[in-house]
This record gives sequence, structure tokens and C-alpha cells, in this order.
Amino acid sequence: MAVITAAPRPKRIFFPDLIARCPFPLRYNPHCESASAESKVWLMSGCRLSKKKRAAFHGLKGGLLTAMVYPEADYDQFRVCCDWINYLFHLDNICDEMDDRTTVSTAGEIIGALRDPHGFRPASAVGRLTQSFWRRMSATASPGAQRRFIETFELFFRAVAQQARDRASGNIPDLESYIAMRRDTSGCKPCWALIEYANDLDLPDWVMEHPCVRGLEEAANDLVTWSNDIFSYNVEQSNGALPAILSLPRTRADICAHPVLLGDTHNMIVVVQTQEQLDLQSAVDYVGDLCLGCVDRFQTLRDALPSWGPEIDDQLAAYVAGLGDWMIGNLVWSFETERYFGRSGRKVRAALAVALLPRRK
Repeated sequence: MAVITAAPRPKRIFFPDLIARCPFPLRYNPHCESASAESKVWLMSGCRLSKKKRAAFHGLKGGLLTAMVYPEADYDQFRVCCDWINYLFHLDNICDEMDDRTTVSTAGEIIGALRDPHGFRPASAVGRLTQSFWRRMSATASPGAQRRFIETFELFFRAVAQQARDRASGNIPDLESYIAMRRDTSGCKPCWALIEYANDLDLPDWVMEHPCVRGLEEAANDLVTWSNDIFSYNVEQSNGALPAILSLPRTRADICAHPVLLGDTHNMIVVVQTQEQLDLQSAVDYVGDLCLGCVDRFQTLRDALPSWGPEIDDQLAAYVAGLGDWMIGNLVWSFETERYFGRSGRKVRAALAVALLPRRK
């Protein structure tokens, strides 16, 4: 077994200024306060959370994120979107503790509730929550938006099951494979279907399947998820959820030979460090540059959109604006939520740096 020489831990992580380089206007839904309060009650009455998890849920500020990414939704639609965002974070926490077998069984419960919202009898709290928000969403969402939501949610579970297998084996995917999988594990694709729902859009499949539209969705997805990997890295490595690859570049074989280093390998920082043989800060800078490329890619594709006539063009413009809302809204929310930086998010945003947390034993 190879011997890995210890290297000094860096003291701080420096972030790229992604908000300054994201040119989309930050908008805010006026229904946030009341709908967010109702949504919190809905989630916490629908599932049992420990005192610690309830506190983390309040600090999440899911209603604030919803307000910034669905700014045009009316009250009822906004409430459904708020329920979905809170539900998605809860589901993400559940999935982090699952192996591939339990992921598959949970997927069956949730997809069953989506495909038969009135006849299916869920046996779990998450299934009942699914049925609750989906009955309300499907009442007004277009058939295309409903179908895209279900199909992309199925992709989410397939990818999460693979993530669980990689977590169990310590496998670190290559960058290309990770990018493809991350677009599904992020849960962004169903969120894009909610842009259609929140804005009362009814866009035809042949428009939504156009390469430019698909490219815009991927650029927005990539910015949201890759920036999340940057911002979440510190707390994840601290609690042992990620491999301890901090200063010394290590090969994939080195890491897999030392179980103490293993954790959830699905973070772009870890993937880049392993593939490109970079130290921690260099990997953060690398991923930051990729994030900035997402913004450039989005603007180029937006300018290249063809015209399908005034009615479709107006609807598509609202959809594309919704993707932009997600890009800027998620970046700003990342420093408002307590999920990544506790109550120091605004200070971290101003300094664009955070002290590297010690790893918990």
C-alpha cells in the first residue's frame, strides 16, 4: 500500500465572484412570507424531524430561494413551488443516507404517487408529501410540463442510485461522467418543469426539445450545481461526507487504497482534484472558471434562439427568464441560507473567502 505524505491544510478557501459575473436581474415574489410559513408547517407536519433537523430546516430558507427563482407565480402556484423546494431538500437529505436498494424502493413510492395521484396509496411520509403537492400542481400544469416533471424525476432517482453505489465503493467518476450524472442528481430538471407551471406556460415538445433550449437548460443546471459544489465543499469535508483531499494531489488509486479518505465522491471539487491533480484552491479556481463559462454559454445560446412566432416566442422568453432567475437566485441564496456558511453567509459573500473547517472525528 502506498504511503501518502501529510501536507499542511490550507487555512482558507477563496471563492470566485460569481454573482458579479451573473448578469441576470434578481427578482422576488411578494408572496414569500405567508406561503413560506404555510409550507414549513406542511413539511414538518408531514414527516418527523428531529430537533436538530427542524432547526436546520428553518435555517435553510427554502421559501427565500423559491421567491427568487419563481418570482412571477401567483399565490397558489408559489405555495406549490415552495412545497416542492422544501420537499426536494428534505428528499436530498434522505437520499444521502440511502444505499442503492433503498433509493430504488423510495423511487417506486414517489413515482407511483406521481403517476396515479388519486388511486395510489403511499406507505411512507415522503410518498404522502409527494401526493399532496402533485395533486395541486397537476391541476393546472400543462400536460407537457407534467410529463417532463415525472420523466426527469425518474432520471433523478437513477442517478442518485448510481451515486449511492459510488459512495459505497469509493469510486470517483471522471469529469465527463460526473457532469452528466450531476445534471440529474441536482434535481434541477424537475425544477425547470415548475418554471412552466409557475408561469402558466404550455410550450410544445418540439420547442422544448430544440438543441438551443436544451443547451440553455444545461447551462443553467451546470451553474446551479457546480457553484453548489464549491459552496458546500467546506461543510461537507468537515463532517466527513467528502474525501480528505485538501492540499496534496493524489491519484484515484491512492485515494481508493486508503478508506480513511473516502466519503461521498460526488463533488466536482473532488473530481477535479483527482483527475487534474490539483490542490484544493486550484480545484476551486478551476470549477469557478467552468461556472463563469456557463454564463457565457447561456447568453450565446439565448441569442441563437430561433423564432417560432409571437405566441410561442413570448412563452419561451418567460421560460428562459425563469432559467436566468434560477441562475442568479441560487447564487444569492447560497449566502443567505445557513446550509453552507451558518449565519456568516453575508460576511463570506463580502470577503469571498471562508476559513477551512477542521474535520470532525
